[in-house]
Amino acid sequence: MGSISHNQVTVSICFKIILYVLVFIISHVDGQNASQQLSITFIADAITKGAVCLDGTPGAYYFSKGFGDGINSWMIFLPGGAWCATNEGCLNKSSTDLGSNKNPPPLPLGTFQSTNKTINPDFYNWNIVQIRYCDGASFMADVEAVNPETNLHLRGRRIFTSVIEELKSTQGMSNAENALLIGNSAGGLATILNCDRFHSFLPGACRVKCISDSGFFIRAEHLRGAQDNAIDNFRKVVLFHELAQFLPESCTQRLAPELCFFPENVVNDIRTPLFLLNSDFDKYQISELVVPNKVDWNNCTAEFSKLSSCTENQQHIIMDFQTTFLETLEKLDDNPSRGLFITSCYVHDFIYKPSNWQRIPTLQNKASFMILFAFISQTVNSHFDICHELNYLTFINISIILAYFLQSSHRAFYKHLFKFSLRFFLKSNCSLHRNWILYLIGDLFI
Repeated sequence: MGSISHNQVTVSICFKIILYVLVFIISHVDGQNASQQLSITFIADAITKGAVCLDGTPGAYYFSKGFGDGINSWMIFLPGGAWCATNEGCLNKSSTDLGSNKNPPPLPLGTFQSTNKTINPDFYNWNIVQIRYCDGASFMADVEAVNPETNLHLRGRRIFTSVIEELKSTQGMSNAENALLIGNSAGGLATILNCDRFHSFLPGACRVKCISDSGFFIRAEHLRGAQDNAIDNFRKVVLFHELAQFLPESCTQRLAPELCFFPENVVNDIRTPLFLLNSDFDKYQISELVVPNKVDWNNCTAEFSKLSSCTENQQHIIMDFQTTFLETLEKLDDNPSRGLFITSCYVHDFIYKPSNWQRIPTLQNKASFMILFAFISQTVNSHFDICHELNYLTFINISIILAYFLQSSHRAFYKHLFKFSLRFFLKSNCSLHRNWILYLIGDLFI
């Protein structure tokens, strides 16, 4: 057996060192990417308070304690899950996680809720709360009576109130300096409807803001072929859950209660800074609330890949939805404390989906959604810029942005970024777009 040379020994040692370093780096990265799991916290004395789900189980929430300079900053998240508007529908929902807390799973903290500073540089040390959605009415109902035949409890508003009050009395939320109320889909609608009320719970906070993701549901009353489906759905929700007394009085004094479940009729009266994030080709609204015949449309609207199978008439209705959505937004008052970020991807929900945070670019070392959050922290005189000169024949592949730009000193830079992004989108597809939400921005609660 030949002797081993000095060079061979050196190479072997170097190789082992490199291997050990790589193993350490990989394990360190895996550790960083591993999601923290939160167990459920049930509202104290929830049954006595009546803060319960559809099936009567206690209302609950997930909580991650803040630390360091984030100890007095709070993020409250309201998840989506649609609504129910009949005994049968609510009974069905009460047997699922969207109507019961019998077996609540742990919550993995990822993306904007992550405690990893690399992933979540602006909010990693904030107090993070996610309230379980189990009432079927966007946290708005508070009906004392319980139907003995169904045993359905309509108490979402009481759950929301009880969670906030418990956090104030036991976890230090009464000392909040910064607070964000965020929700997606039905939770996004809940964020809009509860925005000022949330602010009223925290009178001593320096800054309170609301972000609604995919919660701007429109009535679309003049949309050809829609047959006013959205208003019919929301009328049933408002009546079944007896929401009229809890909807904004500024709206119900002039409009029917069911119309006050539509953000377009309440947003102008919201005093708390509000940011709207939505698609003007909102998949859920098109496929569930707007289409004149859901059965006939299912093969066409179920997924992005199936849109090409839509008939010419169906395509026209989908295009008309976008026009109606944008016209609805344009009717809102100009408010410097309200911002909008509107895309044209066939999608519903942005913030909560981990895929939307993967391989996204950064600006000033911040993930783009963090920058999006940062935008709403600014309350400044803003410029409303609409870009409509795009080719709508390729509407699925193009992002149309409605955005409030920041203070005048930054406006030129952001307009340049805006134009660059549009040029990029003209050459991109929707899946890539979801990893390129790059925009608008500023420094957050710092």
